[in-house]
Amino acid sequence: MVAAPSPPPPELFTVTTIASLAGVLVILLASLAAAKALLPAESYRDRKARFTFIWLVFDALIHFIFEGSFIFLSFPQPRTVNSSTGIFAELWKEYAIADSRWGVSDPCVVSLELLTVFGAGPLACYIVYQLIRGDPARHYWIVVLSTAEIYGGWMTFVPEWITGSHALRTDNWLHKWLYLAFFNLLWVFIPLWLMYDSFGHIAKALRQEQGAASKKVQ
Repeated sequence: MVAAPSPPPPELFTVTTIASLAGVLVILLASLAAAKALLPAESYRDRKARFTFIWLVFDALIHFIFEGSFIFLSFPQPRTVNSSTGIFAELWKEYAIADSRWGVSDPCVVSLELLTVFGAGPLACYIVYQLIRGDPARHYWIVVLSTAEIYGGWMTFVPEWITGSHALRTDNWLHKWLYLAFFNLLWVFIPLWLMYDSFGHIAKALRQEQGAASKKVQ
């Protein structure tokens, strides 16, 4: 028996690809502009505070615009991205070449994206507000948000890897390294750094408080 020919590799850099990447760039530029316009001068000069602000605005806008459109295209069930039309449907169909679960609006993926859009997005905005006010309590919420982001990435990909990665297509570098690796690992490594940085602030404050309490007792 002659084996059926494998499907041809997807075309790279289609109009949809370019439009999608341009959309991400616009969101990044908007985040940079927001930092310049909204952060107090002292905070803007602090590289960590400025980076955190830019990331959180970028994070929130990606969740609301891109992932929010995915939620819209996935309801009411059994509506899916593949059965939808429009610019955002084309964007997600493009991503679904790399991970087919997005094309069929997989229930597990939709559930995670609901938490992302309605939980992580608003929380990122709240932390942005705290940064503008200079409220150090933001470090607790940064840890909460970062933990949620990392957990979301874990539950998106680890069950798929355990079952053989049948939904993932990695036969070209664009979909493997840009869509699957780069754009998803951003939401792992940056939250890890934010957690590390905020842990340092929280631990320092608690140790100072403990030291002051010890001196009072003495």
